[in-house]
Amino acid sequence: MSRHSRFPSGRRQLEVAMENLRLHLSRPDALLQLSVLGALTGVLAGGVIVAFRLAIESTQAGFLPGGDIEAYEGLPLWARFALPVAGGVAIGILFKLTARGRHVVGIVHVMERLAYHQGYLSLRGLLLQFAGGALAIISGQSVGREGPGVHLGAASGSLLGQRLGLPNNTLRTLVGCGTAASIAASFNTPLAGVVFALEVVMMDYSLASFMPVILSAVAATSVSVAVFGSEPVFNIPMQEINSLLELPYILLLGVVIGGFSSGFIQLTRRTADYFRERDFLLRTTLAGTIVGLCALAFPQVMGIGYDSVNAALLGELGLGVLFGVAVFKLLATSSAVALGIPGGLIGPTLIIGAMLGGFLGVIATLISPEYSSGVGFYALLGLGAMMGATLQAPLAALTAMMELTGHPGIIFPGMLAIVTASLTSSELFRTPSVFRTLLRARGLDYRNDPVMAALRRIGVASVMDRSFVRAARVIPRADIAELLASEPRWVLVDDDDHRPVALLPAVDLLRAREEDERAELDLLKIPAERRQVAGIYREADMEQARHQLVESHVEALYVERHIAPGIARIFGVLTREQVEAAYRL
Repeated sequence: MSRHSRFPSGRRQLEVAMENLRLHLSRPDALLQLSVLGALTGVLAGGVIVAFRLAIESTQAGFLPGGDIEAYEGLPLWARFALPVAGGVAIGILFKLTARGRHVVGIVHVMERLAYHQGYLSLRGLLLQFAGGALAIISGQSVGREGPGVHLGAASGSLLGQRLGLPNNTLRTLVGCGTAASIAASFNTPLAGVVFALEVVMMDYSLASFMPVILSAVAATSVSVAVFGSEPVFNIPMQEINSLLELPYILLLGVVIGGFSSGFIQLTRRTADYFRERDFLLRTTLAGTIVGLCALAFPQVMGIGYDSVNAALLGELGLGVLFGVAVFKLLATSSAVALGIPGGLIGPTLIIGAMLGGFLGVIATLISPEYSSGVGFYALLGLGAMMGATLQAPLAALTAMMELTGHPGIIFPGMLAIVTASLTSSELFRTPSVFRTLLRARGLDYRNDPVMAALRRIGVASVMDRSFVRAARVIPRADIAELLASEPRWVLVDDDDHRPVALLPAVDLLRAREEDERAELDLLKIPAERRQVAGIYREADMEQARHQLVESHVEALYVERHIAPGIARIFGVLTREQVEAAYRL
């Protein structure tokens, strides 16, 4: 047999293998296959994040003083103002030309696509986030790289799943894998990446999510370490609590930073609400102008600013600088995020928190030098407390504190500071997380419903009943025996246009054949338990199936997949009872 004659057979075998994989992945317990896909997503997302960082850092090194990628402070006054303004104008033009001024990037966009669009992210959005995020950071906007990074990583996982035609329950997991991979590769913090993905974005702690997300973070970290090395982001002396007498002051630190976090979130929301209907180019230009004005007083607000955090952790900044950078960074970041600059806000919260913590640390040292653990200690607590309160993600903040510095001794006091700040923001000031706040500002919500989360983990292909046959509405009585030869449970009835319109038990058709002597039987008129039907794609999950039943006012679904333009194949049927059984589980 020639190589050419064997090719169709080999291709057919590959198609069959992929169909079996898709069917298996629709089950919630496909751990091995999900884990392999998670690792693959980690490598892919890690490569994208490395390319993103290299594009930014190589450009920064080319024009900043001394080739230092953090040296915005060394720019002359006019450049500190002009650079972010020009960046804001360029970003506005880019998004108006490519996205009609709509904000289709960032962590909030990823959460929206997960909540309302089953995790489908576009290649165009990925490219726009890459270009817009790089432009924002290079031009010194007061944003971080983790927001663009999460979008890039999540989109990498989503596009991989879409390319392979995987079911939506798997697609959602791959978005979580890409999210974890992006945080891990951006900061060299694999554990924080995992916790952030599960706690903030997916809100899912099932075993089926843990395994692939962990492997994705490991794979992405490996890619990042191979390029950038394994040093922690902040190199500081060991930080740990000196005395239990400091606990009340740590409690006070949490309350103060929780209040600042609430103010930051509320300012961001109100700014976004006020300018929502304004022209996008006007908004981004205004954002760049505000950042430029803040940078005239405190140039530390420009760019990612980890050098300033490191200085605060080392106790090298004075009282005025610590407080001034915290306030101006808060103003600049809330403006940038609210007005549409495509950057992240996790990095800025780390800076604001470190500055506030360092400020309180200086005061503690002045009041009681014999008991104070030092300015750097409080700066580190502030860093974690601000992140935890702003994101309402205490576990992610705690792991980030530890991994960013490599100091496990900070866990005990860090727990108190982070939880106190989070409770102060959420309970005392009634402020939800910044991401939920921004989603609500768009008229959306992001609830953690355990039942819906369980349904989203199950693909319809793993539950559908494949014991069915299709029949025309009018069928000769003599053909019924052949139709039912395979002993199906269901008969899916087509209308005159060959579209399914009803589902009836095969036993009812068998009974009608025995009782009705006519030569032809109309399956829509014989005595039978007929159920109205609607279609649903085979990639859908059980939450979508439940929604389709409610919205279409039908009692059953037929599961189909388009195999060619205008041609769909039906793989099975799904009754209301089957959906309700999954709902009860």
